[in-house]
This record gives sequence, C-alpha cells and structure tokens, in this order.
Amino acid sequence: MKKIVFLFMLALILAACGGSGGGDPAQTVEGYMQAKADADAETISQLLCSEMEGVLERESRTFESVSGVHIEDMACEQVGDSQVVTCQGKIVATYGTEDTEFPLASYRVVEEDGEWKWCGEAAP
Repeated sequence: MKKIVFLFMLALILAACGGSGGGDPAQTVEGYMQAKADADAETISQLLCSEMEGVLERESRTFESVSGVHIEDMACEQVGDSQVVTCQGKIVATYGTEDTEFPLASYRVVEEDGEWKWCGEAAP
C-alpha cells in the first residue's frame, strides 16, 4: 500500500512539473517590465535571457535619471504558440516637470532551464 501511495504522489509531482514548465511567458514579460520600471536589477537578472546578459546594467538603469516611473494599463499576451508576447499599456516617467510615455510593445521570450526569459523587443 505504501508503494502505491508513493507512486501516486510521484505521478502527481511529475504531472505538476510537466508541460513547458516555465509558466506563462506573458507573466514573465510583465514581471520584467515592472522590474525595469522599478530599477530592480536582481529581478531583471533572473528574467533576462542568457543572450541578453551583457545588457543587464543598461536595462536596470534605464530610468535612473527620472522620477515617478510607473506602468499604466499593462496587459501582455503570448501570440499563439510563438516566442512573442505583445503588450498594451505604457511606462510613464517624469523628466523635470514633464511626463514622457513609453508605449509597451512586442517582446521576444525564450525558454531556458525550464523558465521563460525576456529576450528583447520582437522584430516588427
């Protein structure tokens, strides 16, 4: 009986780990964009694909010289089964006394080590 319970539990664990394993690529992009707005280098490094590791400092310092950085109306969605996530919304940053808006776009994602990673803007 213990063996059957063990095999059943093992099957449940394996089922939970099955599939793409990386969760929702749209959530990865949303997390990445929020980390970028927050200048959260640690989260950016966790969500950045290996191909883009060389731009970690640039990505984490994008909004360093501005204030009031926040994201409005962000909604991201994977395009079919592709490696592209399209986002609606915008990042708003205050330069001096003026708000500047940066519309969100389409981003490329890749699966590395069982997790989705942000890998730059998708080609138009």
